[in-house]
Amino acid sequence: MQLETFEDVNASITKNSGRPFHLLLGNGFSMAFDPSIFSYNALYDFVASLNDDLLSKVLGVVQTKNFEQMMAQLSTFSSLATVFGADQTIVDKANATTKKLKQSLIDAIKALHPEHVFMIPDDRCQVCASFLAQFLSTGGHVFTSNYDLLLYWVLMRAHIASSGDGFGRDREDDESDPTSEAQYSELRWGRNRDSQRIFYLHGALPLFDTGIEIVKEEYGGSQDYLLEMIGRRINAGQYPVFVTAGTGEEKLNQIMHNRYLTNCYETLSAIEGSLVTFGFNFGPYDEHIIEAINVAAKHGHKSPRKLWSVYIGVYNKMDVPRVEGIAGKLKCKVHVFDAVCSFIDFWTKGIG
Repeated sequence: MQLETFEDVNASITKNSGRPFHLLLGNGFSMAFDPSIFSYNALYDFVASLNDDLLSKVLGVVQTKNFEQMMAQLSTFSSLATVFGADQTIVDKANATTKKLKQSLIDAIKALHPEHVFMIPDDRCQVCASFLAQFLSTGGHVFTSNYDLLLYWVLMRAHIASSGDGFGRDREDDESDPTSEAQYSELRWGRNRDSQRIFYLHGALPLFDTGIEIVKEEYGGSQDYLLEMIGRRINAGQYPVFVTAGTGEEKLNQIMHNRYLTNCYETLSAIEGSLVTFGFNFGPYDEHIIEAINVAAKHGHKSPRKLWSVYIGVYNKMDVPRVEGIAGKLKCKVHVFDAVCSFIDFWTKGIG
């Protein structure tokens, strides 16, 4: 398989001006910004590495990396222990572990991110924004499997056209009353999903499921930075919507139990045109992404309204044989391009 360059990808975008080109970002996108803090599965690994024997044992027993599910299991255990008259020390231990796990998650989020959005230099933010806009301008979507704040921060700073994420505010006062002062809800997902162009396939730290609505926390311009507000929600018993480590089947199961994540996945499964992957590894636990791509490729069979090709960026030439194996699983034409220089230059001087 011929190893192309990102310039070849750019040439294809230019040549096929009427075709949407979608972008799939993986962990390499964030690693290119700062590999020391945006490592794969960093949140779970941070919590799991804490020097706490009881917490480590609990993580081994619950056998899930879904933090919300962990909290729910601990809460259920605590309630059942009380009902069955278990020793109070056991109930206290369960409650203390829940509190410690909650605080550990908050600590991990803060430790593994820059303090706030303005820690990203403006020139680096603009370089990234130009890269994203290149795909959005073709009518394509941007998908990401990352749940960190980096993409959200760039979109917030850069004000890129056609970069809606499906969230918006609903007016909650009596609009028929001319004397009523306008009152709006927090950012809710749903009403604007028809114009949604940004999709967090595995959720994101600012997204919360209230049980009724999917809402988005936002930086409001005060001294309360986004990380602090996320921490407050977690302390209040709300947990971010994000899919952590697990097999592809486990990830898909979690996705299908959340209507926001389901919509993102189904949108990926219905894209047409071409898909460019940047920093996405297609690892052993990404079978659900491969399946979504194949569904899109088979959509409409020979109709123009289908996914025709995928461009996969590789980190080094030694990775090409592995990607060739992945290409054999995909039901559309596959191009492989050298992303090494792209990763080095992406956040500094741009690529392409």
